[in-house]
Amino acid sequence: MCRKYPETAYGRWKERGSVLENMNLLADALEYMECHISDEIRTEDIAAACYCSKSKLEKLFRCINRISVHDYLVRRRMMRAARMLKEQPDLPVLEVALCYGYSTNESFTRAFRNVWNCNPSEFRAQGRFSEIYPRLLTPVMEGDDLMKRTKRVDISELYDLFVKRKNCWFVCCDTRLLSSINEISRKAGDLALLETMSRMCDAAGEEDVVFRIGDDEFVLLTDSEDREYADGIAAKIRTHEGECFAFEGRQIALGIRIGVTRFEGKRMTYEELFAGLHKVLWEAE
Repeated sequence: MCRKYPETAYGRWKERGSVLENMNLLADALEYMECHISDEIRTEDIAAACYCSKSKLEKLFRCINRISVHDYLVRRRMMRAARMLKEQPDLPVLEVALCYGYSTNESFTRAFRNVWNCNPSEFRAQGRFSEIYPRLLTPVMEGDDLMKRTKRVDISELYDLFVKRKNCWFVCCDTRLLSSINEISRKAGDLALLETMSRMCDAAGEEDVVFRIGDDEFVLLTDSEDREYADGIAAKIRTHEGECFAFEGRQIALGIRIGVTRFEGKRMTYEELFAGLHKVLWEAE
């Protein structure tokens, strides 16, 4: 009897080659990009470093991550650049651009705006930094169906903060109908994610931190052990339910599914925290 695999990205690749081989290739490509994120590298360079063809890498990357290698690399560079803009406010924008392979303000600003929907100077003048495009990880091949369906991202920074705030509350948010918005345009989907993050940041307190933990999933880790405080943040986010954001002359309604939780007194591993937060969102109204 043939084994039936769940409808996950890695499952669809089962018949096209070794799952383990493909996952190792993906892991190598992701690691290479992070190590060379400031260098002038192309998809061909990444493929060569992983000893595979450009076409195989592109097909695998798109199938698993639903984004091209180039677009992912640009987003990761713009995340690093955005963090640098915030952490080094006196550093000229051009110096930040040069750190990430852009020789002019114009080319850097164009790439930055495509990701953040504002120019670098405007971003620097705004509030907090949240990493809306975190580092991708390879999918899990074992475990329950929920984890197999979940896009894996690096939540190391969140986990480290959770260890320090283990009795504090999480406000978990999920962008509703993101796949439908992506069908309009990938750019529309990116704007939906930015709008979700913006609503969460606007509701957050000064010491609260927002993280993206998946495809359309976010969490806000509070600095409070008070349930009413977390419920208040959730209520503020809900006041904007169904409000629209603008995309190329049209208005797109955005909804956010919300759950509130904490893991009081629990010693959780990295994997347990990741799974626990996604379970909250899976069960949220």
